[in-house]
Amino acid sequence: MQKVFLFAAVLVNFYALNSIQAQDKGFGLGVIIGEPTGLSAKYWLDKNKALDFGLAYSFVQSVNALSIHCDYIYHDYDVIKSNLRIPVYYGFGARLRVGNDNKNALGARAVLGILYLDEQYPFDVFAEIAPVFNLFPKTSLQVDLAIGARYYFR
Repeated sequence: MQKVFLFAAVLVNFYALNSIQAQDKGFGLGVIIGEPTGLSAKYWLDKNKALDFGLAYSFVQSVNALSIHCDYIYHDYDVIKSNLRIPVYYGFGARLRVGNDNKNALGARAVLGILYLDEQYPFDVFAEIAPVFNLFPKTSLQVDLAIGARYYFR
């Protein structure tokens, strides 16, 4: 029985190593650190477009709230000339913040970031800035800043 398990493990690892490539497709899950801090997910629609999601918590004293966002983003591979795959991305979306003491807010996000896509392993690393124009319950402007990384599943 142990030989069968060992053979299956070697076979799965061999398949995984052969299927690893740059990540501009599929679904990725990871972390974001900054304002707010939490989980990040990304689903590629094609080589240039993706949906980006965040489920995070803001630890800033004046905000202290759960933050959920979804962005539609476009990747431009021609801005940074390099042998590495480092696209600049930009897009728009929405953010919902739910907190104590009536700190709820719904707003429109504009996002601008830079992304490193690894050529060998199924992960990416990113940094982004996203001004948020809160529309409800009152209008205001906030800024989300984050760095993060995601692992892509096949």
